[in-house]
Amino acid sequence: MITSTINPKVKWVRNLQARSRARHNEGAFVLEGVRLTEEAMKSGWETQLVFFTTDLDERGQEVLEHYSERGVLVEEVSSQVMGFVSDTNTPQGLLAVVTVRSLPISERLDVVFIPDSVRDPGNLGTMLRTAAAAGVGAVFIAPGTVDPYAPKVVRAAMGAHFLIPIQQLSWEEIDQRRQEWGLRVYLADVRLGKAFRQIEFKVPMALVVGGEAEGASEAARGLADEYVNIPMPGGVESLNAAVAAGILLFEILRPENKSAAHMV
Repeated sequence: MITSTINPKVKWVRNLQARSRARHNEGAFVLEGVRLTEEAMKSGWETQLVFFTTDLDERGQEVLEHYSERGVLVEEVSSQVMGFVSDTNTPQGLLAVVTVRSLPISERLDVVFIPDSVRDPGNLGTMLRTAAAAGVGAVFIAPGTVDPYAPKVVRAAMGAHFLIPIQQLSWEEIDQRRQEWGLRVYLADVRLGKAFRQIEFKVPMALVVGGEAEGASEAARGLADEYVNIPMPGGVESLNAAVAAGILLFEILRPENKSAAHMV
């Protein structure tokens, strides 16, 4: 059992939890809890290290056994060490370091989602979860948006990382893909453009949703072909960015809308 917080493996996990640069340099991030570690295992993501404590429930024990059978390095740690490396107040007794993996993007790409200047980890995680649920083909993380592999983002995404391609790109790279794939760019704005139900969305397309504090960046606006808004007859000035993304993505990806868009 590892009981020291200065153990090299413990320090490594702690660094991955705390620093975006470490995650980027190592090409790895941390999952916490039985559900996420189980999802990673089922999805076939490479796992480099697993920490566990003896108070695991039966489901957690089964996940741990599967990791052991696959030859993954499994280490028992004290509850104090688990608390030290965990990003949550109540650790679930299971933690895994997994390698970042780039999922392939389908040749029949319909919709790309671009969170722009989204700095709140919970919002980005919810956006990723919503994008996966709606059936988005890929997510491009624009500059100024929080690291998609940050602990709070990963928890809020609830396994979306294993379901949809997520790429961190510069605006130049996003523009290059826009041109290569013929993406029409729709940008959500509180005041500009048409109401979302008045627009015939044409695929392949990209939807840009900016953060709540400042909205979409100038770089995003420079790529926009059309603006779209969500009418709010109740008098509220704006919506939570993740809520706005959910409304628009599910509207765009409604089966009847997708069929009509393919006919355009």
